[in-house]
Amino acid sequence: MSQASTTAVFSSISDVERDTGVPKETLRVWERRYHFPQPQRDANGERLYPLDQVTRLRVVKRLLDMGYRPGKIMHLSTDELSDMVSKSGTGSIAGDADDPVLRQCLAMIKAHQMHELRQKMAQSLLQLGLRRFVLELVAPLTTLVGDTWAAGGLAIFEEHLFAEMLQSVMRNAIFSANQQVGQSDATPRILLTTVPQERHGLGLLMAEALFALEGAHCVSLGVQTPLADIVEAARVQRADIVALSFSSVMSPRAAVDNVIALQSRLGERVQVWAGGSCAALARRQLGPNRVLDLHDIDAAVERWRAQNTAVAS
Repeated sequence: MSQASTTAVFSSISDVERDTGVPKETLRVWERRYHFPQPQRDANGERLYPLDQVTRLRVVKRLLDMGYRPGKIMHLSTDELSDMVSKSGTGSIAGDADDPVLRQCLAMIKAHQMHELRQKMAQSLLQLGLRRFVLELVAPLTTLVGDTWAAGGLAIFEEHLFAEMLQSVMRNAIFSANQQVGQSDATPRILLTTVPQERHGLGLLMAEALFALEGAHCVSLGVQTPLADIVEAARVQRADIVALSFSSVMSPRAAVDNVIALQSRLGERVQVWAGGSCAALARRQLGPNRVLDLHDIDAAVERWRAQNTAVAS
């Protein structure tokens, strides 16, 4: 990303592809067909995208993942697009934006009060317990932060500050859960990661926390692991399950392709589970037992135990 002046920030086409999930080729087609985006050019003729166009592209991408066609939405303003996202109820939590606790947390992020927010999160964890903390606070707040960022209400560095703070809180909570819960005799070994195109890891942490509460043995590889390395790690770690997270930056088609390709390489012994806002949109293609919402994790682990106990007996 380069800064052309003290007031204007521009992104290269590679930056836009990475930040929005829209391929370079698609950006060029839209430019010709819909006259949007309309990038400027640097001295070498390379495309440079103003911040307001990148913000609008993020919201366009969200709506495309919900099933809208480009020709129906490309002419709309950012405000009109954001209003469609908030009213759709798909992949977002429209009502949670009015929750006073979430509003307070979002205000802290915007005010860069990360120490105060960390203290509030720690207090909420003690009051709610880990399961309710993840489902009732962390998950909706993470979605709200992502939606606010996509609509241009947060800078990238502010979203990163929030992510770093939350990772610290969640890591401590997962460590405590592992110490307290222990592991049962029928413990699934779960490898958690994302595919190379997916750089967002907060969904993995939320899933790992809930898996830990079910007594699962979790091994996290972090984000952006090549498929060949996932397969090798699953073999070395003797994984029963590979859990992948797909955020809204990924397309449902890409999520389906990655899950199918990985399952083919792993064979039938290792199950592949997928979660996240993008995976939810791919549920029909992948099947309900393979795509999990955070609320489904306890039932999914119990189902795995029942199946494997039956096989062992």
